[in-house]
Amino acid sequence: MADSAGVEVKPGATVQAPPQAASAGSEASRQRVVSPEYMFFEAPRERAFITGSEAAKEAIRRANVDIAISYPITPQSETMQQVGALWAEGYVKEYYRGEEEFGVMSAIAGASRSGARSLTATAGPGLMRGMEVVASWPGGRMPLVLLIMCRVINAPLSIQPDNAELAYLLNSGNIIFHAENQQDFFDYSLKAFIISEKPEVTLPVAVAVDGFFVTHARGYVMLPPSDIKLTPRDPYHEAIPAMDNENPPARISRDAPIQKSNFISYHVHASWQQEVWAAVERSRKYIDKYMGGLVEIVNPDAETIIVASGSAVSQSREAVRQAEEDLGERIGLIKVRSLRPFPTRELREACKNAKRILVPEFNCVGWLHREVCTALYGYSNAEIIPGPRVFGGISLPTEMILQYIFPDKKFAF
Repeated sequence: MADSAGVEVKPGATVQAPPQAASAGSEASRQRVVSPEYMFFEAPRERAFITGSEAAKEAIRRANVDIAISYPITPQSETMQQVGALWAEGYVKEYYRGEEEFGVMSAIAGASRSGARSLTATAGPGLMRGMEVVASWPGGRMPLVLLIMCRVINAPLSIQPDNAELAYLLNSGNIIFHAENQQDFFDYSLKAFIISEKPEVTLPVAVAVDGFFVTHARGYVMLPPSDIKLTPRDPYHEAIPAMDNENPPARISRDAPIQKSNFISYHVHASWQQEVWAAVERSRKYIDKYMGGLVEIVNPDAETIIVASGSAVSQSREAVRQAEEDLGERIGLIKVRSLRPFPTRELREACKNAKRILVPEFNCVGWLHREVCTALYGYSNAEIIPGPRVFGGISLPTEMILQYIFPDKKFAF
């Protein structure tokens, strides 16, 4: 693997870091660049007890980010405030607050098109306000990372956890990961940059986490040393070259004459959308390589299987434990790490012997249940149970999950 200057980088090897804003002698200026393989799999790690927001901050500290643009909205404000502190320390080269979410999503798109490793974040109504721009990123083949700290989007107003907003993002062409806990939020955020920037991918990656349950709660996170960082972005080896004086935005400049012919414009748009979704599928091998696969499976031979993503996985793990220890029942669990690409093949294989499938969610619309039903249609005779679902910030007791599985038994809430 070579860095942006063409220098061969071996796992664990140090290369010359590009100039950055860090002052001479600062800790940021002493960071050495290492390969993703070394950062993710070989570097020693120490355990820290930190919040999800702090976990995201530590991921960005090691991500070699060129620019971060933010606009405050609960519960992501704390994370981006801490990214601002990283900028002041020299770990992030440029940072500023946008005027509102639509402007932030537009500005970060420009940063990505210019070749900068780019980061932004939002939550709930902020994502909905910027959705028009977010949905345009994949078509522009813009590799960047969007952190989403999910919260209620519908009236009455609330800032509590609820991930219904992800239903609106699923079919936009963005790659989407859903983190279960603080460790996931650290790992997924850091790895998202590398997956996003792979030449055959070149797409934005959204890393979602359920707000407050993870962002403001503490958990144990295994962290690599803070004196290492990822290799920089190499924008001239991606699907579309970076926009500069020698590489003008050719696709944009061609749009005007193309739009004069509806027949041509229809076919151009259709073929390009196919390429975007093909690129989403091509990210699978890197998700397998860096994240250990699109799913994690516990007790795959069980007749009853829970399929969950995000914070619902933690409650499901506890339900699996309680069922085995207290009831003598064996339950399976499929943790969905990647929502896009969706693990269709993995679900079909893991659920081939299942008789009941339960899909607990932190939203009222049941978007994961719909995804599971679509993936298994014609491939499974199992009963796919829509729920339990809680929303508006309500917690999901493990007893509620067990009651759905064992309706004849009594459970105390």
